[in-house]
Amino acid sequence: MDFDSLLSKIDDAVWGVPLIVLILAAGLLLSVRTGFIQIRHLPRALRSLFKEEDGGHGEVSGFASLCTALSATIGTGNIVGVATAVGILAGGPGALFWMWIAAFFGMATKYSEGFLAVKYRTIDEEGHVLGGPFYYIENGMGKKWKWLAKIFAFFGACVGLMGIGTFSQVNGISSAVTGFFDPNCEKTVTILGNTYSVVTVITGVMIALFAGLVIIGGIKRISNVSQVVVPFMAILYIVAVITLLICNITKIPAALAEIIQGAFGIKPIAGGMLASMIISMRSGVARGIFSNESGLGSAPIAAAAAKTKEPVRQGLISMTGTFIDTIVICTMTGLSIIMMGSWADESLQGVQVTTDAFRKGLYFLPSQAASLILMVCLVFFAFTTILGWNYYGERCLEYLSGKNKAAVMIYRILYIAAVFIGPYMTVSAVWTIADIFNGLMAFPNIIALFALSGVVAKDTKDYFERLKKGEITE
Repeated sequence: MDFDSLLSKIDDAVWGVPLIVLILAAGLLLSVRTGFIQIRHLPRALRSLFKEEDGGHGEVSGFASLCTALSATIGTGNIVGVATAVGILAGGPGALFWMWIAAFFGMATKYSEGFLAVKYRTIDEEGHVLGGPFYYIENGMGKKWKWLAKIFAFFGACVGLMGIGTFSQVNGISSAVTGFFDPNCEKTVTILGNTYSVVTVITGVMIALFAGLVIIGGIKRISNVSQVVVPFMAILYIVAVITLLICNITKIPAALAEIIQGAFGIKPIAGGMLASMIISMRSGVARGIFSNESGLGSAPIAAAAAKTKEPVRQGLISMTGTFIDTIVICTMTGLSIIMMGSWADESLQGVQVTTDAFRKGLYFLPSQAASLILMVCLVFFAFTTILGWNYYGERCLEYLSGKNKAAVMIYRILYIAAVFIGPYMTVSAVWTIADIFNGLMAFPNIIALFALSGVVAKDTKDYFERLKKGEITE
C-alpha cells in the first residue's frame, strides 16, 4: 500500500458518517437551543462588526479578532477547496448544497464557540487573555476533563503545523503562482531527485520569509496585517466573481438545478443514487468545515482575545465569519465553477479548476488577466491563513506546555519550515492530511459543545432579555 492510499484509508475512517452526523447534530442542537440565532439575529451580528464596545477586557477589538479568524478561514478552502469538493472525481455540483447545509448549522456552532471562548477565558499574570476550547473544556466542563482539553490542544497544534496552516496554503499559493508565471515548467531545478519549477522554489522561500517576519510579532501584528489584507482581498474577489456571475447570468438557473440534482443523487456522479448522495454529502460537509472551521474550535482561540465584556456579542460577531466565508465566498466560487463547466474536466486539478472558470467566465479579459486576479486573491488569502493558524497552533502549544517559551519558539521554527516544504508535496496528499487532522481536532470540541449547550442557551436568552429591557446596549 503506497502512502497516498494509506492516507486515503485513514481519511475515510476519520471523516466517516459518524463524524459528519456528529457535527451536523451539534449544529442542529445549538440552532434549536438558541432559537435559530443564525436567522433571527444575523442582521444584528453584521451591525456589531463595526461597533466598538466600551469597557471590555481583551487585547484586540471584536472586528480585529474576527479578521484574525477570517484570515485563518478565508484561504485556499474558498478557492481550491471548493474546486476540490465539486470536482467530477469528488462530490460534484451537489457538494455545494451540502456546504450550505453545513454552513447554516455551522453558524450556530460558531456562535456558541465564540460565546464560550469569552465566557471561560482567563487572564494570566502578564495581562494576556487566554481562551479557546481547551479553556472552556477545562473551566466549563470541569478539571476532570482536562485530558480532553489536552487532546484538542495536541491536534490543534498538528492542524496548524501539518494541516490547514501550512501545507495546503503554501501548496495552493505555489501552484497558482507557478501556473501563472511558468505554466509549462520550462525553467526547472532538481531537488532530492525531483524536478520543480524555479518559480515554485522562489515562491516557497519568499512566503516562508514573509510569514516568519509577521509571525514573530504575535497576535497584534497578525491582527494588524489581517485587518488590512482580509477586507481588501475579500472585496476584490467578490467584485471579480460578481462580475463573472452577471456576465453569465443566463447559466445560473441550470447551475442551481445541477447543484440540487447532484445533492440528492438525482444526477449521479458515481455509482447509484444513494452512493452519489453520500459522496456529495461527505465531500461538501468536509470541505465546508475545512473552509469555515465551524465545529473545529479554531476561531474561538481568536475570539477569546476580543475586547468585550459580553460573550453573546462576541458570539454574534464570530457567527458572521461562517456566513461571509461559506454562504458568500464559497458559494460564489462554486457557482462560477459549475456554470462554466470546469468541474467536469478530469484533466484539471486544484486551483486549475477555478482558474479555468475565471478564464471562461471573464471572457472579455485576456486569459492572463483573469488568471492574475485569481492568483493575487489566492496568494493573499492563503498567506493570511498561514498567519492565523500559526497563532492558533502557538496557543494550543502554550496550553500543552504550560506556556513554555522554548517550546513555542521551536514550534515557530518548525512552522516556518513546514511552510517552506509545502510546495513540494502532492495536492492529494496535502488535502488528505489536512482533512485527517481537521476531523481529529473536531471530536473533543464537539463533545464540549454538546456538554455546554445548556449554558449557551441560558446565557443567550438572558442577554436578549436584558437587551430588550434596556439594561444593556448593543
